Amino acid sequence: MTAKKRDEAKKKQTEMLAALRKQHGDQVKQAQALLKEQQNVRKTLRGAMKAGPRTVPQLAEATGLPSAEVLWQGTAMKKYGLVIEEGLNEDYEYYLYALSEEVKQ
Repeated sequence: MTAKKRDEAKKKQTEMLAALRKQHGDQVKQAQALLKEQQNVRKTLRGAMKAGPRTVPQLAEATGLPSAEVLWQGTAMKKYGLVIEEGLNEDYEYYLYALSEEVKQ
């Protein structure tokens, strides 16, 4: 490929990417905002778990988040190794979630 053709291909690619960014800019901003919100929720949950293992209702109360959101985010955090289940609470009703050793460090 000659230098001229390579420059033309690069220019065409740059123009195409600019058009895609313009076309999908709002969707990208929405996705970024959602990701930032999820990261903040997970940070809040990690902070609540620093004192020790907690159940979903305890985490919801401590953070002010709805139980469904805590369960959803807790499940995702478990999937990616950020939290672990440490058995059941004293009434054997709820699992206790704790920070994994990797996250504690």
